[in-house]
Amino acid sequence: QVQLVESGGGSVQPGGSLRLSCAASGYPFPRLLLAWFRQVPGKHREGVAGIYTELSHTNIADSVKGRFTISQDNAKNTVYLQMDNLQPGDTAMYYCAAFKNEMSGRWWRPLQQLLQEDFPFWGKGTLVIISS
Repeated sequence: QVQLVESGGGSVQPGGSLRLSCAASGYPFPRLLLAWFRQVPGKHREGVAGIYTELSHTNIADSVKGRFTISQDNAKNTVYLQMDNLQPGDTAMYYCAAFKNEMSGRWWRPLQQLLQEDFPFWGKGTLVIISS
């Protein structure tokens, strides 16, 4: 099993920044595909960014490209979502999710598509509120 713990959510004004953290355990970190999703009530869970930790290969959703970046700290088994120029439309619960790359190359499609059904492991989420 993979355990994921998110932190860093909060309330900021439009134009502000936040950095979310996701600490992973229970599986070798370099073989994880880790992703960030967000969800508002009544809507589907949207994938916003992913990173395959062995190669630091990333994907950022078009809806947040240019404002959000994803990175990793191998020493801390942690990935980060840096969110800049936040807007009210970014208000959501943000979740960290993991895919175990148990066979070579299997991480590619889940990273490209960022669909929640491809990720079996989830954290409990952290709330981000953008409001003036």
